This record gives sequence, structure tokens and C-alpha cells, in this order.
Amino acid sequence: MALSFRTGNPVLKESTFENARSLTGERGMTVDGTVNKTGLLLICVVATASWTWSLGRSADPSAAMGLLLIGALGGFVVAMVTVFKQSWAPVTAPIYALLEGLVLGGISAIFEVRYPGIPMQAVMLTMGTLVCMLLAYRAGLVRATQNFKTGVIAATGGIALVYFVSILLGFFGVQVPRIYDAGPIGIAFSLFVVAIAALNLVLDFDLIETSVAGGAPKYMEWYGAFALMVTLIWLYLEMLRLLSKLRSRR
Repeated sequence: MALSFRTGNPVLKESTFENARSLTGERGMTVDGTVNKTGLLLICVVATASWTWSLGRSADPSAAMGLLLIGALGGFVVAMVTVFKQSWAPVTAPIYALLEGLVLGGISAIFEVRYPGIPMQAVMLTMGTLVCMLLAYRAGLVRATQNFKTGVIAATGGIALVYFVSILLGFFGVQVPRIYDAGPIGIAFSLFVVAIAALNLVLDFDLIETSVAGGAPKYMEWYGAFALMVTLIWLYLEMLRLLSKLRSRR
């Protein structure tokens, strides 16, 4: 049966799972398997994040910044490889998690220096959001209807466009006003982005569950876990941004 679900997560699409089923006769993707592999990827993230966190909090944080850049560039490359070669996910997904851990640890250390306590708050909020969205989804309080999906996908695309334009303008010394400030507009924008990131989790849960029902192959558990990590990392970074804006207003 063809899938009819879509997601705003650019690495988690219905065509991904359909293509996987067409390339192999193996069946065996399960929700429990995807959850277990997501947990393993979280352990990978925490392991390398702890390393760059320690370096960033040391007397010479330059080493952490170097690892941060390596993680950012390497993570992007590995993510692209994973997107186009889903069957490699059992290998590339853990590598992606390890590289992104370098990034998150370094960024978290920077925020900790400026706003003590914010990284831990962001971690708790991110995990709390994950649990709440999962419970709401399982209880049927949030349903991934077609209109819901269309709205979240459109909003996610709009946010991506804003960030892309901001980066592009930044090369010319131009900054997008207000949305990055700690004023009401900037905080409202961050709240909006956090909400959209959280709603993307619902779409991810829905598509993974549907793909399991459709008989996706076993290796797609790793790909589903990888896709969830992409959303969780985005959510954590947006939580950091929001909390820093709120703290700077004090």
C-alpha cells in the first residue's frame, strides 16, 4: 500500500521508505527497533558533546572551536550521504551523531559562559518536548492530518528560507533586523520556530509508524533514528537561542 504521509523533516520523506522497499525484499523495520537506535544515537551525541564541552570550559577553548568546525562540516557531509544512500544509515547515522555531538558540545560551552545554566535547561526542555509530543501523538491528541502536514511543511520551508537569506546577507555585512534580537519580535520568532520544530516530531512519529506498517526494511530503523536526531538537534539549538534571548532581557 502506498504511503500518503509527508513530513517537514527534509531527511524523512515517504519516498525514502518506498524506494527502500523497492530495492530490497527484506522486511523488518519496527517502532521498538527505531526507538532503540535513536537511544544509541543519543548516547553517541552525548559522548562527543561531553568532550567538546570540557574543552570549551577549559583555559584554552580553541581546541573545542576547531572540533566544532570539524563536526559541523563533517556532519553536513555525512548527513547528505545518508540522505542519498539510506542503506548506509547503520554506519553513517552513528558517525553523524558523533560529529553533531562535537558541534553541540562546543556551542553549549559558549552559551554556558555567557548564560550559565542555559544548556542544561535547553536539554531538559528538548527532552520534555519529545516526551510530551510522543504522548500526545500516541493518545491521539495531535493528529497528522493532511492540513496539519501541509501547514507544518510550509512553515518549516519558510523558516529554512529565512535562515538561508540571513546567512547569505551576513556575508555582505547585512543583518536581518529584529528576529535575532531579544525584543518581543525576536522572542516571538524563536517561540514560533520552537513550536514548528516540535510539530515536526509529530510528522516524524507518524511517518515512521506508517512505514513500519508498510513493511520497510530493517536498516530503515537507523534512517528513521537519524531523521529524528536531525529534528531533535534543531529543536535543542532553537531552545538555546530562545533561552538566551529571555536571559539577556533580565
